[in-house]
Order: sequence, then structure tokens, then C-alpha cells
Amino acid sequence: MKKATCLTLSALLIAGCAQKAALEPAPGETLPPPPYGATQPLDADQLLELDPQAAPERSIELRRESEEREDDPFDLPPEDPDDN
Repeated sequence: MKKATCLTLSALLIAGCAQKAALEPAPGETLPPPPYGATQPLDADQLLELDPQAAPERSIELRRESEEREDDPFDLPPEDPDDN
């Protein structure tokens, strides 16, 4: 019983540690300069957004039928070292 109470209390304390304040640069530091062509510097939330190339959308297209693989001219067997 005492162990379960300690684990529950520990879990609640750890869950309460999450920071809810807005992100700010460290003291004495500044945000990076704005991208070329931008009129204003980006804020912290905009800087944390992923580029579409960094996180592409997932293709969920399913194959409905099995397909024959095309012949691959570069799929060659390994060279035999004794042929030299």
C-alpha cells in the first residue's frame, strides 16, 4: 500500500513539471534572423513548425493486387573474386 502511494505521488509530481509558459530566448540571446524576404522575425511557435519536407504526409494507398516486379538491370550477382 505504501509503495503504491509513493508511486502515485511521484507520478503526480512528475506530471506537474510540464512547462506551460511561452518559449523565450535565453537571457542575452536573440531569435535567429528572419528568413530572406520576410518582413518580421519568426516567433518561437513558428520556428518549431516542421517543414513539409521534414515531415511529409503519409501515403496510405494500399495495393489491391499483387504486381510483378519489373526487371532491374542493376540487380547483378556479386562478382567472383577468382575471375580477375
